[in-house]
Amino acid sequence: MPRTARVALPNYPHHIIQRGHNRQIILAQKSDFEYYLKTLREFREKYDVKVFAYCLMMNHVHLILQPDEDIDGLGRMNKAMKS
Repeated sequence: MPRTARVALPNYPHHIIQRGHNRQIILAQKSDFEYYLKTLREFREKYDVKVFAYCLMMNHVHLILQPDEDIDGLGRMNKAMKS
């Protein structure tokens, strides 16, 4: 059974959590953290999403993101960040 689609509101902050599979480590060394932040900066501009806060941990990431009027940017950015 497919999961229920998330509700995304334009111009409203959303708390996003990204985890590794089975809570595996996704950011192991300093360069991993730096690469993630670099990618986050690039994608926020590409998908027109504001980044209010982030918390990077070894096995998961918390993000406070706000899409503009085009709410699809939030989903596209989230999908791109997981790749």
